[in-house]
Amino acid sequence: MNGPTTQPSTAPTTPAVATTTLWRPTGPEELALVAASDWRAWPPRLPDQPIFYPVLNEDYAIRIARDWNVPASGVGHVTRFEVETAFLSRYPVRQAGGRTILELWVPAEELAEFNRHIVGRIEAVHEFRPPR
Repeated sequence: MNGPTTQPSTAPTTPAVATTTLWRPTGPEELALVAASDWRAWPPRLPDQPIFYPVLNEDYAIRIARDWNVPASGVGHVTRFEVETAFLSRYPVRQAGGRTILELWVPAEELAEFNRHIVGRIEAVHEFRPPR
């Protein structure tokens, strides 16, 4: 009597999705909402926030978190996250100042869809507080 035979799996493997690293400077309230989402989504924009602005480089995110979020709310955080590159092609890169001041402008009504294209978790990578 022959036992069951095992054959190599012929299931197709899922190709790795190309992603782009984005950065987001944020204050404590927004970061708490991200944490409440299990670090997987950005919260809906407030009525006076028609656009979600992720940035394309860490240095720019650090400057905003340190120089704007700290004075505004006492602490500034920088987050890092990956988004499917093909999805991001719908948002042109905007130069908001100097050569390295680059950001994407995601309309508030598209943020839920944007969140569905985040790959992995949003990570808090820097925290800034006022000097003691």
